Amino acid sequence: MTVVFSPSKNVMNVDEVQRKGYAIANTPTRLVLRSPHNAEETYLQNVAGVPMRVLSTSTFFEQKWLVTRVDATAVCPTPEAVAFTPEVITWYMPKHIDPLFSSDAFTMLEVYMGIDAKRLDTEEMAARNYSVLVTEAHIIVEIPVGAVGGYFKSHIQDDQYFVTYTIEPMLELLWIEEVAHENTSYKVLFPITTPPMARPPQVRNYTPLDTVPEQAVFVLELGTFNLDVELLNITFPTMVLTVAECNARGFNVQEQRSPDNTLKTFRMEVPFSDPVVFKERRAEQGVTTFTLQLIYGLVIFPEYAPFSHSAVVDAVLLDIVPPSVTGNCDQENFHITVDYRNQEPFFVVLVGKRLLNHEFAQQYLTEGDTDFTITLPFSSPDAVFESVHSSSVRSRLDVALLNPYNNMTIKYFSLACSFLKTLTECFSNGTMTALAVKVESAPGLNPSQLTLSDPACGPTYSDDRFAYFHFTVNSCGTTRKFINNVMLYENEISLPDELEVKLNATTSSEEEYQLKVSCSYVANITRTLAFLTRPRDNEPFAETGTGRLMVRMRLAQGKRAQIQNFNLTPSL
Repeated sequence: MTVVFSPSKNVMNVDEVQRKGYAIANTPTRLVLRSPHNAEETYLQNVAGVPMRVLSTSTFFEQKWLVTRVDATAVCPTPEAVAFTPEVITWYMPKHIDPLFSSDAFTMLEVYMGIDAKRLDTEEMAARNYSVLVTEAHIIVEIPVGAVGGYFKSHIQDDQYFVTYTIEPMLELLWIEEVAHENTSYKVLFPITTPPMARPPQVRNYTPLDTVPEQAVFVLELGTFNLDVELLNITFPTMVLTVAECNARGFNVQEQRSPDNTLKTFRMEVPFSDPVVFKERRAEQGVTTFTLQLIYGLVIFPEYAPFSHSAVVDAVLLDIVPPSVTGNCDQENFHITVDYRNQEPFFVVLVGKRLLNHEFAQQYLTEGDTDFTITLPFSSPDAVFESVHSSSVRSRLDVALLNPYNNMTIKYFSLACSFLKTLTECFSNGTMTALAVKVESAPGLNPSQLTLSDPACGPTYSDDRFAYFHFTVNSCGTTRKFINNVMLYENEISLPDELEVKLNATTSSEEEYQLKVSCSYVANITRTLAFLTRPRDNEPFAETGTGRLMVRMRLAQGKRAQIQNFNLTPSL
């Protein structure tokens, strides 16, 4: 057996082929020749603008008086056939792979994609967001970075953290050439690895500042990393502790994974009272600064490649006992009491969305020796309406005490109460009134645009929070029905359909604003009156009297009681 390589025309026997790193074998019906991608006899060829690695051979089988020649060509994609963005991998495969064709006339019969040598159907590709596009010159495969079927790998360069994403897509092509009238099946498995992508770790500080220093802890989270990264130790200014030693000290170091189990973070809690935390009291400002310096020691497996990440976090706490906030409601008002416990109130108060200033305090605040009380009507713009019921409104008032230096919340308090409120009134003359209230769940609602069932019936009065309607029971689309001996009149306050669509589009909500109002009247009623008869002591009588009586007569015509001139003589 002799092998001739093209285009070099090098001739080798089987032993020479194997010494060069190739593998060759044959059966009565099959010839197998394997070659490394970068073997000496392979060469690059530009195919439709895509660099391809080609191996072309002619193998001669010699028998007595007979020589059999088998031509074989293999074409593989190169890394230059792939384009990368941070989000997508794009692989370009020529549709007409020139070294495999004997003519330009062909018909592509089948194109399939797979992962790890397994063919995928259309539903599986759609679920993974893969796409295959067949153009005039190319077959283009697009794979999202991080898609199912691939994996991330961690790397370290100059103590900086990088990741790569690797996936092995497969293409299966079947075509027929019009000249040869033979089907050719082409299958390629192409491992693709993205360039290193920087993923600098971040330390997120979730430390709550609404507590006293004795109870406060730093809550830190370092991430995010691939699953091949492990935390070995943490270096503090005065010591180095392993993860086990940190947990024994009460730092509660935990590994947390993402819901899809592809990423991890490292969470740690360090009490402010621990000696590794540096404390600095600023008496003139009435605060204490707590600072934590640390270096995370990490390693990538299985290479055991070490790297580190340093961080400095701090927190500022007031040197006072946190004030307490309590509240209650009466029939019309919220009452919020803030007790600052014999210390200067070193905070600012946020009522709803408004800071408590001098003008606000004069109107609504009452001061005590160690506390103050805010009294605010339930309908104040600083409160929000949570819900509306037939005879009550549920209103909520939010109060926050803020650190004036960093605007962090010292204390948050929310009070919600239901207030009795007549929203619908029914009158004996057949008129109704209804009050519509803007609720928290419809922040984009304009009450002036509300209407009754008849869109022509808008509010009699409205502002940015209320809409007031006054109408008769036989107008504005009011419906009537009888329930036993009761007439029930019903109407509905809502937005016209076209405005409802606009509101949902701007608020990303599909909830409709609807408020049903009703009045009921007794259709037929009989009232009874009890009385008692007994003989009278004296019969009634009229006394005779004398005098002058002036009599005047007036005549009315029409339904509106138009009075005629009394000086005219009426005709009867």
